[in-house]
Amino acid sequence: MIKQTNKKAQTRKRHARIRVKLSGTTECPRLAVYRSTKHIYAQVIDDVKRVTIASASSNDKDLKEKLGHGGNIDAAKVVGEAVAKKAIKAGVSDVVFDRGGFVYHGRVAALADAAREAGLNF
Repeated sequence: MIKQTNKKAQTRKRHARIRVKLSGTTECPRLAVYRSTKHIYAQVIDDVKRVTIASASSNDKDLKEKLGHGGNIDAAKVVGEAVAKKAIKAGVSDVVFDRGGFVYHGRVAALADAAREAGLNF
C-alpha cells in the first residue's frame, strides 16, 4: 500500500529539512518566502532574537494597488524589491535565503532575483 500525502504536507517536510541546516543570525538574518496560489509573502527574520526585521507581501495595502493579481511573477518581483528596501532601511544587507520548501523556480526565483537587484546579498 502506497502512503499518500498532500502537497502542503510534502512542502512542510522539505522546509523542516532545510531549516535544520539554515538559521538566521543577527549579522545575517533569514529571508523566508511563502507562496500561496493568490499571494506571495517574504520576511527577513532574526532567529536568535526571534524577531521579524522586515516583511512584505502582495497582500500589503500599498502593493495591492499596484498589482492586479498577487499570485504571479510580476507580483513576486515587486514584493522582492519591497522587502529588500525595507531590510536595507533597517540596516540589513546580508541574508540567507530560505525558499520555504518550495522549488527555486518561477515566483520564488523571481522574488530572490528582485531582492538581489535591490541590494540584498545572498
